Amino acid sequence: AKSPTFSIEFFPPKDDIGSAQLLKTAEALKEGLSPDFVSITYGAGGSTREHTLRYAELLKDEYGFEVMPHLTCVGHSESELIAIIKQFQKLGLRNIMTLRGDIPQDKEQFQPHPEGLSYASELVALIRKSFPNFCLGVAGYPEVHPEAPNKEVDLENLCYKVNQGASFITTQLFYDNSHYFDFVKRCRASGITIPILPGILPILSTQQVKRFCKLCGASIPATLGKQLESAKESESVRQIGTDWAYQQIKELIEKGAPGIHLYILNRPQSTLDLIERLKADGIIETPVTSSEQNTPTELEISQSKASEQDRL
Repeated sequence: AKSPTFSIEFFPPKDDIGSAQLLKTAEALKEGLSPDFVSITYGAGGSTREHTLRYAELLKDEYGFEVMPHLTCVGHSESELIAIIKQFQKLGLRNIMTLRGDIPQDKEQFQPHPEGLSYASELVALIRKSFPNFCLGVAGYPEVHPEAPNKEVDLENLCYKVNQGASFITTQLFYDNSHYFDFVKRCRASGITIPILPGILPILSTQQVKRFCKLCGASIPATLGKQLESAKESESVRQIGTDWAYQQIKELIEKGAPGIHLYILNRPQSTLDLIERLKADGIIETPVTSSEQNTPTELEISQSKASEQDRL
């Protein structure tokens, strides 16, 4: 109902320092953005499964976020996946980001559990059949999935995955908006009608973003690449990343993207700087406080009185 939506991705911390960082980030974002939903990632082979559950519950109960935990096929049998989804349901979670999952670092290719699933499309179908009331997100690749032979095959696989019951698509990171707009155009031409939410990663480190791009098959535009090379690994890299993300988001929203999903790496400051610029320019709305939400306007009061008179 609200457009554009703004959402945030967290990853579960591995130690007390990381935990403090995540909670600090959550508090800052609650005040500065009040995201429409937050997602929290799931480690390869379920390596952060318990952390994902713990922090998903914390983000929901303590911060009031609408939470979408990730779930992957890696390392789980079908019965284990169903048990995890039942845990989500017990915690009051009704949204899942359904993924095949990354290949574990000690493996050369994806190997499904002997009693598990091989593709995200199978996970979508399983949840849709057994838990029909869940909202299911799936991943899309604006350039091309790194394991796909070409864009055509990649799109065929995405169409099949969507047809199993996906609710919306969130894209992998990209730094050239033309890839997103072309991706949406090709999806629509193939019959995909669900929302396609662009995923944006503000750059914090040159080496880090190069590694991420290699993993997910994304490219760095020549102009951005030159800026990053000139800055090396100085503090100015973060400013370059914020400026680039700002321009991306501005254009995406102006040209009709349904929202923005921010990959923030549990680092609040660059995200908050970006959000303040977007709010100052009217690209995103200032969060409404709970007291403002609960206080009826004079128009609402008069409409309520009129409606009561009509009933009488």
